[in-house]
Amino acid sequence: MDEAGLQQLRRDVDRLIDRRAIEDVVHSHARGHDRFDVDLMRAAYHDDGIDEHGSGAINTAADYPDWANRIHAGGSQLCLHNITTQYCEIDGDTAHVESYVLVGLLNPDGKSVRFINGRYIDRMEKRAGKWAIAVRRCTVDLLIAGDASILSLPQFRQGGFIKGARDSSDVSYQRPLDLDAAVERW
Repeated sequence: MDEAGLQQLRRDVDRLIDRRAIEDVVHSHARGHDRFDVDLMRAAYHDDGIDEHGSGAINTAADYPDWANRIHAGGSQLCLHNITTQYCEIDGDTAHVESYVLVGLLNPDGKSVRFINGRYIDRMEKRAGKWAIAVRRCTVDLLIAGDASILSLPQFRQGGFIKGARDSSDVSYQRPLDLDAAVERW
C-alpha cells in the first residue's frame, strides 16, 4: 500500500472510531434513562451541555438526569428507550447526529402502555478526545397508547420472565452474569 492509501486508511479508521464513540454516547444515555443511572446520563453530556425536551424542559447537563428520573418515575413503572435509525455527519471535532428513539412506558396502572416515537437531534463535540452532547433537542413525531394487561395474565406470569429494574439491581449490572443471583420476576 502506498503512502496515500495508508493515509486514507488512517482517516477511515479514525472516522469509524469516532462514529462508534458517538453511538456509544447515545446508547449509554438511553441505558441511563432506563436504569435511572444518573452517572450514565450525565456522562453523555459535556459539563456545559444543554438538553431540550420541549419548550418547558430545558435543562443543563447537571440538572437533566434528576429531571428525567423524576418525570419517568412520576409517569411510568418502567421505561425502555430503543435507539433505531441513526444519521451522523462528522465534521472534524463536531458531529450532527439524528437518532430515532422509540420509548415504551408502562403506565402506573400496569395495564396500559405508551409508545413515544421521536428523534434526538444532537450536536456532539469531541473535547480532550471525548465525544459528548453539547446540545440535544428532542422531537415527538408519534404517540401511541396501548393495552399492557397481558402482563397480569396467568399465562404470562407462569413464564417467570425477569422484570427490569430502575437501578443497579437490574440483571444487566450483574458481574459476572450467572443464574444464581436473585432477580425480580413478573
